[in-house]
Amino acid sequence: MYAARHAKAKPVAKPTVTEIAPGKAITPHGVITAPYVVRATEAYTGTIHGLRRTVAPIYSLAIATEPLPDEVWAELNLATRPAFNDLRHVRVWGQRTATGRIVFGGRGAPYHFGSLIRARYDTHEHIHQGLQQALIDLFPQLSTVRVTHKWGGPVAIPRDWHPSVGLDHASGLAWTGPYVGDGVATSNLAGRIIRDLILERDTDLTTLPITNHRSPKWEPEPIRWIGINAGIRVMGSADRSEARHARPSRRARMFGKLIGGH
Repeated sequence: MYAARHAKAKPVAKPTVTEIAPGKAITPHGVITAPYVVRATEAYTGTIHGLRRTVAPIYSLAIATEPLPDEVWAELNLATRPAFNDLRHVRVWGQRTATGRIVFGGRGAPYHFGSLIRARYDTHEHIHQGLQQALIDLFPQLSTVRVTHKWGGPVAIPRDWHPSVGLDHASGLAWTGPYVGDGVATSNLAGRIIRDLILERDTDLTTLPITNHRSPKWEPEPIRWIGINAGIRVMGSADRSEARHARPSRRARMFGKLIGGH
């Protein structure tokens, strides 16, 4: 009795969903049934059977500085914790944290063939160094500040760069995302939209442009790998050109039309 009472509990296997179908989610351990199946897998959507070309998982990386003193925050004019970016093509963004650090993130990491997602892709020394330099370019006062954290993860990008959430009542299959990198706020909105769609409520949320929007599929490999990584390089070169010449880049405008992005 003593041994049984104090024995360590064996970990329970978590059911990994490998396929979804009307009314069911299929796992290696069995089938889960429900009237509605909501796919809320964001960048991991491609790991589900038949959905590999639905989104492209693009890695977004970030750094965090050591805590900054109040006088530095006042000098940076960020004491009230606004979020900020500079609207470059290869996006960057930043914000003050509750612990007094600057979190600064951006794109530019390569897309991996076959939409692969791996933990080792969460860090990329060259991109993280570029983020630190971009932060210093924006705020030269931070040139001696230490970067204490580096991390990253994939975000889901649809072929037309359009976020979506929807429900097919005939099959009971619903989806929330992709969010095109804006999931912190949009996922909350998507949850409320799905609620109204399942309950068949006619609300302002169910008439939003993202509701029941369907994006086209990405091209098969290797076209997807070539196109996405070429786009990252083109937009990066467009940023450098605009920084040198102080005028909009024609290559960015032309490539933006080609990929259907914003």
